[in-house]
Amino acid sequence: MGRLFIESLSGPRIFKCKCCKVDSASRDHIVSKEFQGRYGRAYLFRSVVNVFLGPTEERLLVSGLHTVNDIYCSSCQQILGWKYEKAYEESQKYKEGMYILEKERLLKVGW
Repeated sequence: MGRLFIESLSGPRIFKCKCCKVDSASRDHIVSKEFQGRYGRAYLFRSVVNVFLGPTEERLLVSGLHTVNDIYCSSCQQILGWKYEKAYEESQKYKEGMYILEKERLLKVGW
């Protein structure tokens, strides 16, 4: 096992893993705050850091069928949300390659 690489984000408003306080995303990368996750409200991000992907699976979500990977904190392995790999409905294609982070699993720092 090697050394764990943790990326630190700069900027005034950062989201961190609620469990271990490692940086997860910047406010600057929010696409939408109007998403629903497993545990309530969630945010759609263009990019996130310090996560790893779980296995690919088909999931029927509120907006239709998608191919997704759950995403986990690379420090504490807490599930934080999921990554959209593929959307089957044309109106949902904009989500491909983006990430959902669950509000319940995050801390806001610098707000």
